[in-house]
Amino acid sequence: MPEPIALIDCNNFYVSCERTFDPKLIGVPVIVLSNNDGCAVARSEEAKVLGIKMGEPLFKIRGKVAAHGIRTLSSNYSLYGDMSRRVVNAISQFSPSYEIYSIDETFVDLGGFGDRYLKQATEMRTTVKELTGIPTCVGIAPTKTLAKLANHAAKKNPIFGGVCDFTDERVAAWCMDRIAVGEVWGVGRQTEAKLIAQGVTTVSQLRNTPMQLARKIGTVVLERLVAELQGVRCLDIEQVEPQRKGMAVTRSAGEPMRDLDTLMQAITSHATRAAEKLRQHGLVAGQLTAFFHTSPFSNGPQHSASRTIGLKPMSSNTFDLVQAASMCIQKAWKGDRRGNGHAYAKAGIILDDLLREEDAPKLLFDINRPRDARLMQALDAVNDRFGKKALVVGSEGFRRPFEVKAEMRSPRYTTRLSEVPVVRV
Repeated sequence: MPEPIALIDCNNFYVSCERTFDPKLIGVPVIVLSNNDGCAVARSEEAKVLGIKMGEPLFKIRGKVAAHGIRTLSSNYSLYGDMSRRVVNAISQFSPSYEIYSIDETFVDLGGFGDRYLKQATEMRTTVKELTGIPTCVGIAPTKTLAKLANHAAKKNPIFGGVCDFTDERVAAWCMDRIAVGEVWGVGRQTEAKLIAQGVTTVSQLRNTPMQLARKIGTVVLERLVAELQGVRCLDIEQVEPQRKGMAVTRSAGEPMRDLDTLMQAITSHATRAAEKLRQHGLVAGQLTAFFHTSPFSNGPQHSASRTIGLKPMSSNTFDLVQAASMCIQKAWKGDRRGNGHAYAKAGIILDDLLREEDAPKLLFDINRPRDARLMQALDAVNDRFGKKALVVGSEGFRRPFEVKAEMRSPRYTTRLSEVPVVRV
């Protein structure tokens, strides 16, 4: 049998981050909202019991929120990102081999610990709680797919005490008989419907599905999942993050964008952020797409538009991306600068054909621009030191009505010195 893999997953991560700094939220129903305070993207257990569903719009549940005293908070992504980093730092003490799967999930290789792997996993969970205040659950299994299922069992069934070990075949069989097939990592709604039509409703039944049938229903992807459920490792721990092939910066607007100038300000902001992300990863882009569209929930006229442009030479320069994005928007815009009768709710930038800067192809008459590189370094340094948006491109504007609303956001305790509570004695 392969060496054990653990998946450590933070429980209700966004809510847990908020509770770490505000103990008054413990034991109270809490939901964290998406951008512009639109939908519930995280719920405490108390909120789940009250029937709050994932992704449910706030305007639909205002009555329930008022009736049950549910605390609603705006997303605080700066806090969540920093707390995720702290959780990973705590986890890294227990194994040199781990993979950050998402903001709240990490795969950990427990190979080499022999019979001590279960104790190691339990101590890891305890240490994360002590160092960060974030509660977690751990699933252990010979494969990543089984580790995800074990983690699901650890969360849903208190008999496991937060740690479920699927290397024990009796525990694995008992759980898989009771877990619906739709809970398997990688089984989407369409695949789930096909499996149910074949009489496959539980994980155990999927594990026992013939490989040929699995391939017929869900291609080689489902066949690989069946193999993983049988304990054959097909997915290894990825210690080196694979290079990105694409990147996107999209935002819903705080106020509807009705004129070209406001839309251009938003696109400039998104292009600036996209350029920063490229430089952080040492990448350059070869293609840029800019888009904007109205809200599908609006009663007004619907409209969407996008344009794509190639970047030659490939670039991560803020001014190059802003210029390219502006050209796309101007070509896609229909009407005069004051408006065209539409209220645009979202705009964004998508970057494709990403390469490491040193691997980017050179043009025959390539222009060396060392001053531009130094300018980008200076721009990033100023914003790192004095805060984001301390120095911006002029076309981004200063009023910024398009910026996301976050009227109920908690302080960014760990990343903004100005928002750290002050005690006077």
